[in-house]
Amino acid sequence: MNWISNYVRPRINSIFSRREIPENLWTKCDSCGTMLFHRELADNLHVCSNCGHHMQLVPRKRFKALFDGGMFVEIAVPDPLPDPLHFRDQKKYPDRMKGAQRATGEKEAMLVAYGEMGRTPIVAAAQDFSFMGGSMGMFVGNAIIKAAEEAVKRKCPLVLFSAAGGARMQEGILSLMQMPRSTVAIQMLREAGLPYVVVLTHPTTGGVTASYAMLGDIQIAEPGALICFAGPRVIEQTIREKLPEGFQRAEYLLEHGMLDRVTDRRKLREELIVMLRMLMDMPPPVWGELPAPESIADDRIEADMPGAEGAPDKPRE
Repeated sequence: MNWISNYVRPRINSIFSRREIPENLWTKCDSCGTMLFHRELADNLHVCSNCGHHMQLVPRKRFKALFDGGMFVEIAVPDPLPDPLHFRDQKKYPDRMKGAQRATGEKEAMLVAYGEMGRTPIVAAAQDFSFMGGSMGMFVGNAIIKAAEEAVKRKCPLVLFSAAGGARMQEGILSLMQMPRSTVAIQMLREAGLPYVVVLTHPTTGGVTASYAMLGDIQIAEPGALICFAGPRVIEQTIREKLPEGFQRAEYLLEHGMLDRVTDRRKLREELIVMLRMLMDMPPPVWGELPAPESIADDRIEADMPGAEGAPDKPRE
């Protein structure tokens, strides 16, 4: 027996030919520490199958699960001034924006889309917390106004998914001005008699909570979401008292009358369909896997054409 050829060489070959395992195949739950396989986690809408912890979900993946057939038409939002205050801390504001755009693949912190959900036409807007903490700047204000205008134009409800750390400090007072601007936009829906439903996700804080996130006709929250203006630590340091368990979490706010519902993300689509069809005085929904309607597919094809207004820079998921 030639031990070099029969043992050593195969052993060396197995070491150098060993396939590298990608690091992103597993995700650790922040709440219970369970390791979750990425495909199972995606199929479960980024909800831990062990403890039910709701992880952050980017707007495109949320819309894919929300709309019929996973198809929607992205609505173009007017671009604001790129750096109105010439703000600089450790980095220039334009450099921070470019870094966030590279990391997320999105243009800004809010995505606006039109589609059908259980054959119910809606306009949806969702904040992306991974884009500079979902902070509310001029673009977010423009996005909410555009979403409200589109809902009024199409005579359909507006559903907004909030997730933000507050106003964007790099835009200063111009960021705070989006609070009254978004309030006026929501008033447009009120005057048109159209429903405005807010789904508060983790976290929703600061000026976002003090404006459009708490003005819905119906307020829904995902389980465990932190919803507040000032955080618990700031309040504890101010009043020098220990806060109750679960203070400012969705379940606590529901118990104290600030929310209408706390709904698991996996059941949210069906609940929104029933709710919106009731508010719009439409017949009860027909359940089942519904393909995207042809009208949405046609609009999407037109939006995807080169040079079309609102055409995305990259293909949708």
